[in-house]
Amino acid sequence: MEKENQIFGIRAIIEAIQAGKEIDKIFIQKENQGELMQELMKTMKTNNINFSYVPVEKLNRLTSKNHQGAVATISPVSFYELESLIEQVASSEKTPLFLILDQLSDARNFGAIIRTAECTGVDGIIIQKQGAAPVNGDTVKTSAGAVFNVPICKVEHIKDAIYYLQASGIQTVAATEKTDNTIYDINFTTPTAIIMGSEDRGVNPSVLKIVDHKAKLPMFGTIESLNVSVACGAFLYESVRQRIK
Repeated sequence: MEKENQIFGIRAIIEAIQAGKEIDKIFIQKENQGELMQELMKTMKTNNINFSYVPVEKLNRLTSKNHQGAVATISPVSFYELESLIEQVASSEKTPLFLILDQLSDARNFGAIIRTAECTGVDGIIIQKQGAAPVNGDTVKTSAGAVFNVPICKVEHIKDAIYYLQASGIQTVAATEKTDNTIYDINFTTPTAIIMGSEDRGVNPSVLKIVDHKAKLPMFGTIESLNVSVACGAFLYESVRQRIK
């Protein structure tokens, strides 16, 4: 974690949140229940800040300073409002292409996906506030700086974002092995949002129930799955192939 993107100390983090800093994630020491920590917890919940409980050893690795049981990371980018981004894209002449990441947790995978998204003309990436991969130094480095070029939206719930996209005339396509359809059966030439799942569980079953289409990649080897960033690249480039005809 880069020191310039780091805040440590409970009071400092509370003040940063209240000042409107773009906090990406806060790491909280387990079993730290002091009065000031309770104030921080209340502030985080009020402002919907993403946080995780971690052992003190992790905090000590993040900083050698007096962290008081709390270390926060500041996002290097500003996040977009979903409604505003959809309106902006809809007013352009191109066919919208969005990417939804359902609980993707690895920052390097996130960065690799952002890099591919930038190369394939994705209009915006949608992630959930809680449980999503952080936008940190690893993300920036792995994306080769593409994180500064692709709008990223943080939403409360992925399902609500899907409903809003569908109401806006954008079809939703989930990447999953739980279907007979392959990516070659899907029409990507219409406004589309592609949904990729987490590294270990894939797309949430509750999300699969509400999407317009499900699609998988043909697999011929003995290994049953691809790295999520590789699979995402295959989906995005199939959409490019169809759209440049």
